Amino acid sequence: MTATGLEPFSLPLSDPLETAAGTIDAREGFLVRIEVAGEVGVGEAAPLPGWTEPLDACRTALERALEAGHREGWEAAFEELALAPAARHGVSLALADARSRAAGVPLYRHLGGDRPVEYVPVNATVGDGPAVETAAAARRAVDAGFGCLKVKVGARKVAEDVERVRAVREAVGEGIELRADTNGAWRRTQARRALSAFAEYDVAYVEQPLPADDLRGLHALRGGPVDVAVDESIAKAGIEAVLAAEAADVAVIKPASVGGPDLAREAAGQALSTGVAPVVTTAVDAVYGRTAAVHVAASLPRVPACGLATADRFAGDLAPDPAPVRDGEIKVPQRPGTGVEPPGDGGLGGG
Repeated sequence: MTATGLEPFSLPLSDPLETAAGTIDAREGFLVRIEVAGEVGVGEAAPLPGWTEPLDACRTALERALEAGHREGWEAAFEELALAPAARHGVSLALADARSRAAGVPLYRHLGGDRPVEYVPVNATVGDGPAVETAAAARRAVDAGFGCLKVKVGARKVAEDVERVRAVREAVGEGIELRADTNGAWRRTQARRALSAFAEYDVAYVEQPLPADDLRGLHALRGGPVDVAVDESIAKAGIEAVLAAEAADVAVIKPASVGGPDLAREAAGQALSTGVAPVVTTAVDAVYGRTAAVHVAASLPRVPACGLATADRFAGDLAPDPAPVRDGEIKVPQRPGTGVEPPGDGGLGGG
């Protein structure tokens, strides 16, 4: 096994991404290329503020890991990546891509998927505009074939968000699954009030209704008509702590922020074993990381609609997309590896 390349990239977003840690205008990171048995695998390491290590720490961890891998083997490389999930994602994805190419199987089968899967259901995300604007965006998503919508909430007063959710439900009708995502913006009294009101509009779950470290509060919210999902809590505390605290009905798992497709699938398995539903999402990744997340979802025995329809966040990408979205589903590539063509010898990608 040979580490053959590390190259930085920067991809502008079509629209700024609002996160709990601030606004992001571009996704920056590194492409990692590793050769196994004559096959080249490509990994993507793109830190996301609030979820992973910073960019500089990612680069340092990658350089140390690749040096250790070349000198002592990949077990030594992973020891250098224990505190750098974005960097670990890049290395583990590159290895998994190369190994599945060498084995002649798509990545989801290499990860442990035991049956052919051609499509995975996905949700559309609706922003946090005024009620009329939000309802119109929801209607467009349904017209495009989406059967599941995630509405961003938490930036406004609870009463305004309730009105927005009501407007969306009236616009899309009863047959569409609705979810809401606060990114940890509420406190306990706000969350209880919101979940109680959302129940009238058949909201399936609210994602991260409380700050990431409030596992006790998240546990207390469970048991009502609206389920509790966690995202940032997994990045902050780990899936084991979330499950031990019984803090979630749904685990939102980002392969890029938990340390790679292997650890993401492991976390999803842990969730399933305790009756918690895993939902695989991207961290607004470029094509290599995004397609890897599709494979993780496809490798699971059962999966609800996932947050994988994020390619349109970018004005351009690092390579052609082998996993397009149509009618509320994303295509699972069936070629060996991720299905994303590795870059040629002249470079690892654009940006």
